[in-house]
Formats: sequence, structure tokens, C-alpha cells
Amino acid sequence: MSDKALRLGTRRSKLAMAQSGQVADAVSQVTGRPVELVEITTYGDVSREALAQIGGTGVFVTALRDALLRGEVDFAVHSLKDLPTTQPAELVLAAVPEREDPRDVIVARDARKFTDLPRGARIGTGSPRRMAQLNAYARTHGLDIETVPIRGNVDTRIGYVRKGELDAVVLAAAGLNRIGRSEEVTDFLSVDTVLPAPGQGALAIECRAGHTAQDAALIAALAELDDPFTRVAVTAERSLLAALEAGCSAPVGALADLLAADGQIVKEMRLRGVVGTTDGSALVQLSTTGPVPETHEGAVALGRELATEMLAQGAAGLMGERAQ
Repeated sequence: MSDKALRLGTRRSKLAMAQSGQVADAVSQVTGRPVELVEITTYGDVSREALAQIGGTGVFVTALRDALLRGEVDFAVHSLKDLPTTQPAELVLAAVPEREDPRDVIVARDARKFTDLPRGARIGTGSPRRMAQLNAYARTHGLDIETVPIRGNVDTRIGYVRKGELDAVVLAAAGLNRIGRSEEVTDFLSVDTVLPAPGQGALAIECRAGHTAQDAALIAALAELDDPFTRVAVTAERSLLAALEAGCSAPVGALADLLAADGQIVKEMRLRGVVGTTDGSALVQLSTTGPVPETHEGAVALGRELATEMLAQGAAGLMGERAQ
């Protein structure tokens, strides 16, 4: 590989720039080449519509992929939960680095925890998945909350709480960690309360699918940043999402935990999935545990199997309109 700078395509948001900057440093170390960030505006960044209304799937990804295919950038960094479940043949997911904390968190007024919020508390989130699970938890635990649809970056969302317009907002722990604002978290939501989005907390490093020697060399270099346990976990989660025929704006949560024997060797993987109506009145939540899949196909099969069980229990009817 040459000494010429590699061009990393990234969204312009503060979070995207922070996580892309971290990847750029790592890529520079494994390749010995400088990496420059190329800022790209996506449809999801400029549209003010709710994500569920504009389709969710791919709205933060398409412009980055187009820049890759046009040769304007050499590789791109995405939040993996934003990626559509179908991978284009011309592009390859070269690396999935070790996952950050996948949990959702609350940032609330008066440093309150979720269960300490006042009656009638207004909680902001743009995610039908979060709404479904928070409302379901509230229903079963006698809490009185109202989930309020919001959009915007971290500053905008936390601003609603600081100005007193909302009692709390829900964000991803990984995002706040990556921009150095984890001290603002007032409560970490247990995955037993709210399952995260499939792939939440993980990054995806994508590049062209090796039609030239340079592409092949870059794929090999980026592969050094891949974490096999993270990859197998998110592959199972995204397979579940794909088998439910749901987009990333659907109220679907999934998490694959890697379970260690005696705190040492990872032996088993537990995959959990949930689908619910946004008002929390109905949930289908199931899990399966088995040996850690040794192949991509094995991880895909695990996700499909759990999705089949969820569909048999009525999951399809809880998702609203199917993603096309």
C-alpha cells in the first residue's frame, strides 16, 4: 500500500466525527498511512421528519455508500445499527471493531433514575423500539409516563431536559461514551428492561469489494480491526431483524450476549429479541441460547430461528407497516 492518505467517509455530526476519528487513528496504526476525514451529508441529517416516517433504513448510509462507489472515499464508518440488513455486492463489511456498551440510557432532570421519574413524566425518544419497551415496562410496574417523539443530535435532545420541556430523554450509552459525555447519564437501562437496537454500540467499517489490488490490500488491513465476537453477535441480531422483515425504525430490539464459562472462555451465546406495539400494550419477547456460532452462516441461522419463533407468536402483527 502507498503512503498516500486514505480517505474516510463520515457523517458530519459530532458523534459521527468522534467515532470516525477513533477509527481513523486505528486504521493509521495498522496501515502506516495518514487518514483524512471526508464529511458527507446524508438524507437523515437534513430531513426533519421522524425517522419512522422517512423509512429509517439506510437514511444515514446511502450517501456514504454512493461516495464509496464513486471512488470519492476509500472506506466509510457507520453506526452499525443504521445499516440496512442487505449488504450490497459491490461493498464489503471489512471490520466490525469491538463493541461499545450496547445499553440505552436516561438523561433526566434532577439526576433521576427511570423508576424515580414523577407521575406523568414526559420522556423523549425518536425510537419506536424504545417507546414500546418503556411503555410496556411502565404498564407492568405501575409507572405513569408519556413517550414523546423527538429528533436531533445529542445537544438538542439533552437540551429538551435542561430547558424543562421534557423530564428525560433516552440515548445510546455508546454515543455518549464516544463523545465524552457519559457523566450526564442519570440511569443505565438494563437490557432486561429495554433491549437495544440490533447492532447498537457497534461500528461498521465498509469499503469496496476488492476489484483492484488496492481494494484487496485495504480490506486485508481493515480486517485487523475486526472483533470476531462482536461480529458474530451483531450478525445474529441483524439476521433476526432481517427475518422479521423489519427496518431499523421498526420497534425491534435484539441483543446477543456471549456467555463465558467460569469467567474465562466464551462458550455460549444467548440471543434475545423483542417486538412490541409502541404503546407497550403487546410485546413478543423470546430468547435462545446455544454454542457460539463458528461461521457467518451459523450466526445468521440463529437469528432466523428466533425470528421464526417470534413470528409464530404474532410478532408480525405488532410491527405496524413492514419495511419495504
